[in-house]
Amino acid sequence: MSEPVDLEGLSDEEIGERVAAVRARMRPLETQLTEIRSERDVLFTEQRRRERLAQRGRRASVKEAMRGGQFPTFTQLVAASEAGSFEEYRFHLKTGGEVRLGFPGARQQAVAFTDGRQLAQVRDLAEAARLWAAGWEPGSPGRPGLRVHFPGTRQERLADPEEVYARPAGDEETQ
Repeated sequence: MSEPVDLEGLSDEEIGERVAAVRARMRPLETQLTEIRSERDVLFTEQRRRERLAQRGRRASVKEAMRGGQFPTFTQLVAASEAGSFEEYRFHLKTGGEVRLGFPGARQQAVAFTDGRQLAQVRDLAEAARLWAAGWEPGSPGRPGLRVHFPGTRQERLADPEEVYARPAGDEETQ
């Protein structure tokens, strides 16, 4: 970078010439930067393609394990549990896609249970098993189902508890 120049003493013509000279010096750099950005974008596209292929493979292996009965459904998990946290499991829809329980943005996974009149938010398997044994079901009065959301999104839905499967969080071989 050159030394500061007193620009106030320059005429409009001289300023215009200097602007043109700086633009001329910038042109090859802008062309080079455009080429570098293009190369970067091609690499990013390949990276995303590989991530999609890997994700598709993980989903397929999870679906295969679910079909083989390796993972319990949410209701089977709750019925067989006496203690534990929802955080100890990864939950998947029958399509193989991973979901989290409860509302998007919540710090901790939670499930709403209802007896048809009352509503209780449950944050662990012990409480869920206790309510399940008492005849309560996942959902809210008039809206049965398990509220799930897709990680990293605000997209949520009610799912049939028999179509949500639980996989131990440390089970990385079918991930």
